[in-house]
Amino acid sequence: MKKKVLVSADRNETRVAMLEAAGTPSKRSGGKAATKDTTNWRTAELYLERRGERSIVGNVYKAKVENVVAGLEAAFVDIGFEKNGFLHVDDIVVDGKQVAKRGTGRGARITDLLKSGQEIVVQVTKDPLKTKGARLTMQLAIPGRYMVFVPSGEGVGFSRRLEDKERLRLKREARGLDLLGGGAIIRTAARGATHEDFVRELIYLNMLNDVLERRAQETPAPAMIFQEADLSIRVIRDVFTDELDEALIDDEAQYERVKSFLGRTAPELSDRVVRYEEPKTTLFEKYGVEEEIQKILSTRVDLPSGGYLIIEHTEALTIIDVNTGSFTGRGKARGLEETITHTNLEAAEEAVRQIRLRDIGGIIVIDFIDMARASNRDAVLKVMRKSLDEDRTKTHVVEISPLGLVEMTRQNVTDGVREIMTKTCPVCNGEGVVLSEETVALHVERHIREYIAENPKPEAYLVQINPRVTNALLHTMGNPIAHLEMETGKAILFEGGDGLPLEHFAVTFEGTIKKVEEKALPFAIGDEVMVHVVEPHMYEDDAAVAKLDHYIIAIQGALDRIGTKALVRITDVGRNVARAEIADDGPPKPARKKPSASASNGKPANGNGATSENGSSDQLESSGTRAPRRRGSRGGRGRSRAKTGTDGPSKEASDS
Repeated sequence: MKKKVLVSADRNETRVAMLEAAGTPSKRSGGKAATKDTTNWRTAELYLERRGERSIVGNVYKAKVENVVAGLEAAFVDIGFEKNGFLHVDDIVVDGKQVAKRGTGRGARITDLLKSGQEIVVQVTKDPLKTKGARLTMQLAIPGRYMVFVPSGEGVGFSRRLEDKERLRLKREARGLDLLGGGAIIRTAARGATHEDFVRELIYLNMLNDVLERRAQETPAPAMIFQEADLSIRVIRDVFTDELDEALIDDEAQYERVKSFLGRTAPELSDRVVRYEEPKTTLFEKYGVEEEIQKILSTRVDLPSGGYLIIEHTEALTIIDVNTGSFTGRGKARGLEETITHTNLEAAEEAVRQIRLRDIGGIIVIDFIDMARASNRDAVLKVMRKSLDEDRTKTHVVEISPLGLVEMTRQNVTDGVREIMTKTCPVCNGEGVVLSEETVALHVERHIREYIAENPKPEAYLVQINPRVTNALLHTMGNPIAHLEMETGKAILFEGGDGLPLEHFAVTFEGTIKKVEEKALPFAIGDEVMVHVVEPHMYEDDAAVAKLDHYIIAIQGALDRIGTKALVRITDVGRNVARAEIADDGPPKPARKKPSASASNGKPANGNGATSENGSSDQLESSGTRAPRRRGSRGGRGRSRAKTGTDGPSKEASDS
């Protein structure tokens, strides 16, 4: 299968995409890319590396043993990171030779091999993931273009991905190699390599090993003594074979580095590295990679026929669920079994593609739709395994169970694109659900009741909560605040903006009803405020409505201003609704006669007169006039949030 590598780099991030041909292959002449690429390329793998957050897989460290745990047959090793690395007894090398594996009957106890405080040289085989430290080995492996040199190994091994015929040819080419007491593994990328290629690379790898050994003797632990190549070099080194059509690179520095690397290791491939310089379209946009990156964050993946996959990640494993969706079969002869099988065949190929694209590791369970015929189950499994042949990461697949489940494992070496690009939601803590407004409103009602019982002296309280919770308390739950006010004889008013967390609760002011009302009301009569007129008034033909943090402003004569911003003058202020007139378009229009205000007479306001969100207003008594003020956003008059008032100390409570 033809492949193409795209490298997009800037100062802070390097992104590499590997594309695979999904249609008619393009033609190359003389090893160079054709002027017009007619191949239907599809993104198969994605890798991200950010500045200061490089993967440490492949790095070699001079380390110090912190403690040896006989029960785990492992040691925890300090390599200079916050979390100690994990070294299993199977990965220990003593006197240049690996300790016998468990089950051979010759394995030594780890307490006889390592002691606390001992300095050793280790290589990282797995990045620190979540709560776990890095996985380590003492059997070092120095990777090259065609082979991996193993100083503590023996003989020559060959990649399992090599075809039998090519493996036999490479065995002949590898005869007589001087491994200098070590071992080597011939890589998949060695297809077509010659004896001279192996000799040239062994000289280079032995030089690296000499440098590594010298640093190990001179460097105090813990410290890094060898760093693996950066992302672009690693991918080019591992995938650049005859199947690779070309490598497109949009950054000059990365382009020169890759050309230099191939010049030393595979000069015959250098002409396939192309500098991408199109100014109008970015490299990833041209090949549709940007769109694929956005899709990676979605749990749903659509299939061509109308079915879809749902991909869910858990702590223990990843689950992929297959659904027929809108696909109901085609043609008169199409039956249920054929419809299900067709969906499962599409899902098998796409599931493998998503596993590679998202770099999903660990245990993976794919829930295919149940199929009655064993031949159909075998066909689905065959498609899946064939798709996995292109995956360079080690996988193991189990047969389809009677329930239609396929269990598989995939080596989890480093964080995938999803883990690098995202973080745990601070609101739901990764649960994917949050408390509803109604649930939080019930909690708030209980908190207010408890607070009044503990602080019964004030006449009124100003409570700071999210406006959506206020709306639930006053409109969608039978107005429990009105009943609480009548029950306790206290007035309860609210403030807060949409920026507050939904579960936020705080009593920010308490005192007399007059003082609390002054703090609670967002405007004074005569204030001028810029608003966005959103909808017509439900009951008044020529009026419209604006909302600020769920506080309603009914604007007289604003029916023709819906959908626009307008400067309005406040003519009356209520507990939940204010009335206003247009103030920015010529002379003020005649205001509607204001309804008589209801005096509180020292009684608590109960909130029942407030309204629907489209405009009926409860009125609070206002006397006198004020000089007009312009306000840009909602806020209480003279309010200083979270500070004490003159009539009582500020109280705060946190909703748990």
